Amino acid sequence: MMFAAGLGIPVFAALNSGLSQQLGGPVAATAVTFAVGFAIAIATLTFTGYPPASAFTFEKPWLWVGAIVMLFYATSVAYSAPRIGLGNAIFFVLLGQIVAAAIIDHFGLLGTLQSTITAKRALGLVVMAVGLYLARKPA
Repeated sequence: MMFAAGLGIPVFAALNSGLSQQLGGPVAATAVTFAVGFAIAIATLTFTGYPPASAFTFEKPWLWVGAIVMLFYATSVAYSAPRIGLGNAIFFVLLGQIVAAAIIDHFGLLGTLQSTITAKRALGLVVMAVGLYLARKPA
């Protein structure tokens, strides 16, 4: 499932970037993308069941920031991909994901399982970053 989600990231980036060009801006493309996603999510919840109203609390307000992060991602990709190329845009997304995931895991932030960065893991992260760079470096 996560591999499929990973495959979807550049596909989404390419589609949202194209929609941005068609609509004349990344914010418009992101608004349409979120509107369509919202409609599909509501339709799905109609069949699978809505969470109880009591679940919508602000006990952990940081959990709601994910929507802002996703909004920033979608708008950034729609803006950047036509200017620097889809591959380069995704390169920086992946590099950011590696860095953020390592930091979040190391400190167990945002309620995740803690997984300390050892020398071996740090080397693996560096190898991944170098691999991303080499994959995007012009021949």
